[in-house]
Amino acid sequence: MIKDKWHKMSLAEQMGNIGSEVFRLINSKEKSDLKNAQSSFIRALELIDLTIEDKRWKGRLFEILRLREVIFDFYLDKKIYNVSIKNLKKYFIPFALISNQ
Repeated sequence: MIKDKWHKMSLAEQMGNIGSEVFRLINSKEKSDLKNAQSSFIRALELIDLTIEDKRWKGRLFEILRLREVIFDFYLDKKIYNVSIKNLKKYFIPFALISNQ
């Protein structure tokens, strides 16, 4: 079951996987590939929700919930948080590097 496997990962591994989906979302949006952008968006939210459910991170819940809002904002182009692609990548790259070690 994915939930069991997910909850065995470190926070860095979870965030690295979320980041992978966000990078796919960014790439799809840049190519105007709406179908793949939507799939990546939904998958990123599913992974974020699994991280929210992980009781080990209750002290980080505010950050994880804000991340969920930022991803929604980015996908819908609402510009409430006005987070750039550069900043999204800057946020996720360290997690990707840590989780690949």
